[in-house]
Amino acid sequence: MPLDVYRTGPHRGRLSAQDARRRLEHARSSRAAQLQALLGGGQSPDGHLMSAQAEANRRVLKEIEEAFTRLDDGSYGTCLSCSAVVPAERLEILPYTRYCVACQNRLTT
Repeated sequence: MPLDVYRTGPHRGRLSAQDARRRLEHARSSRAAQLQALLGGGQSPDGHLMSAQAEANRRVLKEIEEAFTRLDDGSYGTCLSCSAVVPAERLEILPYTRYCVACQNRLTT
């Protein structure tokens, strides 16, 4: 199962479902706090920028919720494009990622 991918070698540093859930919860609470600060900050000289930042936070929050769904259904840690295992190091940095690095690069270029 993708969640048990080894970080540095056999039997060392696995990314467990509990670790993944903790990282996702942290990402969700951080983004929610950022969104709340943006929305509660009143009018800014650059309202368009604030609106764009709020929308970006909403998109990431949606991606985080989708990652929780993948965690629950057992597909977390699998690239949605090529079905390869997403390296644990990538999931540590970006716990809600949907793609491996190669597919992400291909989608953004």
